[in-house]
Amino acid sequence: MNKESKRIFFIFLRYLILVLIALPNLFIFYLILTPLTVYPVNFLLNIFYSPVLNGSQITINHTVIEIVDACVAGSAYYLLLLLNLAIPMSIKKRLASIAFSFALFLTMNIARISIFTILLINEFRYFDLTHKIFWYVLSGVLVFLAWFITIKTFKIKKTPFVSDIKFFYNQIKKHKK
Repeated sequence: MNKESKRIFFIFLRYLILVLIALPNLFIFYLILTPLTVYPVNFLLNIFYSPVLNGSQITINHTVIEIVDACVAGSAYYLLLLLNLAIPMSIKKRLASIAFSFALFLTMNIARISIFTILLINEFRYFDLTHKIFWYVLSGVLVFLAWFITIKTFKIKKTPFVSDIKFFYNQIKKHKK
């Protein structure tokens, strides 16, 4: 298999992985990331309060906080994976950058949930407004912040999707000659 054929194969493989992961409604993300989110949040809250953990519900002073799928943000991890797989790079660099971006976003998400829980427990007057602003606006900012830090850390020079499109365009041009 020549270099171009190999690259074409890996491009299709990367996008096939994205489709296969998305098909069962991102189930794999929630299966893995829900406990990785819930337990550290409970641990952090244990520093300030005496939380009671029951599944994905944390009860503090008769206030129940349920960490639902939207809190876990499986679609955010999927977006990070999509951005990562939409760029040609070595498997070693890809695995490291995926692990890094996921760990970075997980850390930010745990901090976000913990802070919002503390605000709710302390009856912060603007909790609902702040929560909605974070949900609709700033959650996307966190994903892109994680992505830009990943780009900088791993010195990623290619552009998602565009690099693959340019490659196919150049292949078509080359074969027309």
